[in-house]
Amino acid sequence: MEKQQMREPHAEGGGRRRNRPDKPSVRQVSATAPTPISDTASCSMEQVVEPANMQKAWQRVKANKGAAGIDGLSIDQTAQVLRTQWPLIKQQLLAGRYQPQPVRRVEIPKPKGGTRKPGIPTVTDRLIQQALHQVLQPIFEREFSDSSYGFRPNRSTHMALCQSRHHINQGHRWVVDMDLEKFFDNVNHDILMAKIARQVKDKRILGVIRRYLQAGVLEGGVVSPAVKGTPQGGPLSPLLSNIMLDTLDKELERRGHQFVRYADDCNIYVRSKVAGERVLASIKGFLSNVLKLKLNDAKSAVDRPWNRSFLGYSFTINREAKLKPPKESVKRFKAKVKRLMRIGRGRNLAKFISLDLNPVVRGWGQYYRQSEVKLVFKDLDGWIRRRLRCMKWRQSKRPWTRRKMLMRRGLSEERASLSAYNGRGPWWNSGAGHMNAAFPKSYFANLNLVTLAELTGKPDWLK
Repeated sequence: MEKQQMREPHAEGGGRRRNRPDKPSVRQVSATAPTPISDTASCSMEQVVEPANMQKAWQRVKANKGAAGIDGLSIDQTAQVLRTQWPLIKQQLLAGRYQPQPVRRVEIPKPKGGTRKPGIPTVTDRLIQQALHQVLQPIFEREFSDSSYGFRPNRSTHMALCQSRHHINQGHRWVVDMDLEKFFDNVNHDILMAKIARQVKDKRILGVIRRYLQAGVLEGGVVSPAVKGTPQGGPLSPLLSNIMLDTLDKELERRGHQFVRYADDCNIYVRSKVAGERVLASIKGFLSNVLKLKLNDAKSAVDRPWNRSFLGYSFTINREAKLKPPKESVKRFKAKVKRLMRIGRGRNLAKFISLDLNPVVRGWGQYYRQSEVKLVFKDLDGWIRRRLRCMKWRQSKRPWTRRKMLMRRGLSEERASLSAYNGRGPWWNSGAGHMNAAFPKSYFANLNLVTLAELTGKPDWLK
């Protein structure tokens, strides 16, 4: 396959604004109700396999990197295979006979416990899925709700959080926090395909999407066929999830609710706890009856927004709510830094900071750069420096070596001696005045330690 550099296709962003009056009725909409099809909504398998579209898809797959599927072929190895096999694969796609391979199951730990089990398609199947995605997304994008933010062009988690904050500040200070139980494992194939078929008439495209859904999973050397669900890990899966849950979005809009959805995470904002409990019970029935999906009762709740977390953020209790990192995320960040520092005790401090610590601090800080509560970042920076001073204290294992270390850092002989022989533990000494004087903030700045205060000092929307 030709490997020329090409720009990413321009995808249509946003959806049509719908101004709907509030309606107290709770009439449910049908998941298979007919939808008008515009002339521009047609697509064909010829559009999918045309060279320009396939080249864009290949560049995206290469950029995303990713592991090999069940065939064990990397991206470079797949490129070698496609040089000879692509004409046959293309012919199979155009004839409607292409059969995807099963996905390879992997397990990824969740931050709050448990595991996520995405399926990794082969590189060839990721390429075909990406090509399908590029043709199908503009068709469905025009119909998606303005309150849907997940896996859509020109939309992000931070935009979803700003919209949530807006709803709270408009007086909707109760949230219906809905958690769909194993959504990607429970998607009903018939309902999903019916929704796709309203906009896509090419039976070859419908057939290959159905076969992707039914390809199954290779786990423990055995292929298990899939009768429901859409495996995470493929380029097509996020679009399919939005197509499936667009019915939920339309129902919430019809009822006049204020909500924000990001993939399968959905928060509905209401003015009272009673209203929230009524909405939760009603939507639970809608999901069960219309979309054949279940709510996780243990994780779904009606509560104040500042008692819950959404997309990794929480909110303050102020009249004008502000974004902040939730306490659970701060605890997990501290636990990760502690583990790193235990591993790095015997290493050169400058190399440890550069290679191990800075990437973790930078990644966490970049995600929470939109937080409007800054004191937590200053506190964490001070805590990190104290942990590093504790490492320095532990690296000098004997009192006389600690005395020499403190004197080299500018302390007087008397003060260095008193400090080195005080009999206190490493953590106490890391917070004491002698270690702060010997290893001030400027010392770690010279070692290029990344600080959260600098990373989060100016939100990106203030540029």
